[in-house]
Amino acid sequence: MAVRVLTDSTSYIDDEARQELEIRRVSLNVSFGDQSLRESDLANEEFYKMMEAKGIPTSSQPSIGEFYQEMEKVVSAGESLCGIFLSSDMSGTFSTAQLAKEMVLENYPDAQIEIIDSRSNSMQLGFAVIQGARAAQARKSLAEVKEVVLQTIKRSRFLFIPDNLDYLKKGGRIGGAGALIGNLFKIIPILTVEEGKVLVLTKVRHKEKAVLAMIDKMLEDIGAYGLGEIAVHHINCLDEAQALVKKIKDKVTANIKVMPIGPVIGLHVGPGAIGIVYYTEHDLR
Repeated sequence: MAVRVLTDSTSYIDDEARQELEIRRVSLNVSFGDQSLRESDLANEEFYKMMEAKGIPTSSQPSIGEFYQEMEKVVSAGESLCGIFLSSDMSGTFSTAQLAKEMVLENYPDAQIEIIDSRSNSMQLGFAVIQGARAAQARKSLAEVKEVVLQTIKRSRFLFIPDNLDYLKKGGRIGGAGALIGNLFKIIPILTVEEGKVLVLTKVRHKEKAVLAMIDKMLEDIGAYGLGEIAVHHINCLDEAQALVKKIKDKVTANIKVMPIGPVIGLHVGPGAIGIVYYTEHDLR
C-alpha cells in the first residue's frame, strides 16, 4: 500500500520539492479585518507590503473540510496517509487534523492514517515532511515512514533572530518593557523551538554577533551529531540570507537552500528575521 504525505503551509517547502516528492498540503490563513487570504495563495512580497500598509493581521488554521477532502482523496484510492503538522502549542491545526481523521475513519473504517505533531514550524517541520516523503517514495510502510519523521524531529534544530522585537511583543512572545529595552540597546535574542514552543536560547548585542553565535551553535551540533541538511530562512531579507549562506559555506561543505518564511509565521516574527534550520545524522535530543 502506497503512503502519501500531507502537511500544512507553514512547512514552507519549496514548490519543486513538494512536486518531486508528491507532498500534499493544506493551507493556513491570514486575515486583515474581514479579508481572509489563504497563505498558500499569497506571495510573500505582496503580503509584507499589505502588512506594512494595514498592520499585523491574525492567522487561522485550515478548515476541517479542507483536511477531510485531502485525506479522503488518499484513502479512497486505497493508499495510507501520514500527516505532519505545525506544533499543537502554536496552532489548532494538529487538533483539527485529528478530528478530520476521525471523520474519515467513520466513512473508511479500514483507512490507515497517522497524524504527527512536529512540535515546530517552518523547515524544522519541512525537513521532517521531506524525509517522510522520501521514505514513502522508497516504498516504506506507514509505520516506517512515521518512524523516519519522528527521528528527523529528534535530530533537527531551528535557530532564528528577529530584526526587532515589536512583532514578538504584539504576538505576546515578549513583554512591552522587554521589547523596548531590547530595541533600545540592540539586544537580539537568538530564538529556538523546543517542545513545541518558542524559547530564547541566548541574547546577544547586535545582529551581526547574533548571526555568528547562531552559526557557532549549528557547528557545535554538527560536530557532535553529524550533518544531514541545512536551510536558511529569511523574512523579506534575501540579501542577508544569501550572506548567511556564504558565512556557513566558509565553515561547512553543504548544499544550502534559501527558503522564505511565509505570512503565518512571518506575522509573529516580522520582516528582517533570519534563521538556520538543520538536522543531524544522530539524535540531538
